[in-house]
Amino acid sequence: METLSLPLLIALIGIALMFDFLNGLHDAANSIATVVSTRVLSPRNAVLMAAFFNFIAFLFFGTHVATTIGKGIVDPNIITGQVIFAALMGAIGWNLITWYWGIPSSSSHALVGGLAGAGVASAGFDSIVASGLTKTAVAIFVSPTIGFVLALLIVLIVSWIFHRTTPFGVDKTFRSLQIVSASLYSLGHGGNDAQKTMGIIAVLLFSQGYLGDTFHVPLWVVLSCQTCMGLGTLFGGWKIVRTMGSRLTDLKPVHGFCAETGGAITLFAATWLGVPVSTTHTITGAIVGVGSARRASAVRWGLAQGIVVAWIVTMPAAAMVAAGAYWVTTLF
Repeated sequence: METLSLPLLIALIGIALMFDFLNGLHDAANSIATVVSTRVLSPRNAVLMAAFFNFIAFLFFGTHVATTIGKGIVDPNIITGQVIFAALMGAIGWNLITWYWGIPSSSSHALVGGLAGAGVASAGFDSIVASGLTKTAVAIFVSPTIGFVLALLIVLIVSWIFHRTTPFGVDKTFRSLQIVSASLYSLGHGGNDAQKTMGIIAVLLFSQGYLGDTFHVPLWVVLSCQTCMGLGTLFGGWKIVRTMGSRLTDLKPVHGFCAETGGAITLFAATWLGVPVSTTHTITGAIVGVGSARRASAVRWGLAQGIVVAWIVTMPAAAMVAAGAYWVTTLF
């Protein structure tokens, strides 16, 4: 087992926290796109709200997702400083590319793909934990589908309850309720996404013997990751906000409430089950579900199709970047 010097270990943890920051920056749109596009909150107030709920998420969720990332994607015994560095480079590289072009891809799956690619480059395909990687890959399709169905059902329920209410009354009611739903979605985002970086840092510490014989996530790792996630969210990913909030379908406060509520329920369930789902996939599916509830033509299906393609290529693309980064490290 490779033993890292303390400065190198600290540097790798710093890179992991940088990814966590970029995750918050890239995925801010997941939490705030609908509430900004419906003008319920200003962009500034929306990111402040999302950052706060991103940070306090650790108070409500365990570390099941972190354990899946730390032990369930690649064999912890093959983890080295090179593997972690390459995995993070794969995830960060793909995140920056998709952020620049305003593509709502998954930071989560970029990290999983990076970890898998670095693991294979280091120790071959035997290093992959098939059950964990399969569970994560299946979630690419399951989480947006659940978000879609739940959002569609919530729209139908809300329409039935408020069918006698005037449009003005509906708008007034859901301008308040959407703040609640956006807060819940931000909580779910912080609970699921920050844990992925926790898992990376924890498995690195475990590989160096700092956690003893039992894998766990120290409290300081939890707090560091939640803080960096929240700070990243404060800076917002405005290109992706536009794609998610207005280009997929036109939203009103009632639609934003239904999409965020359906997405939040999906994230809460996945986090408690320890499944590292994509918050991007989940909210996109929910927004499409809300648009479809009105009429099929309300959704810009060409754009949605492009987003799905980005979902599918994220894991293999990040894996290839990570494998390349691992190869570069072997030259030094």
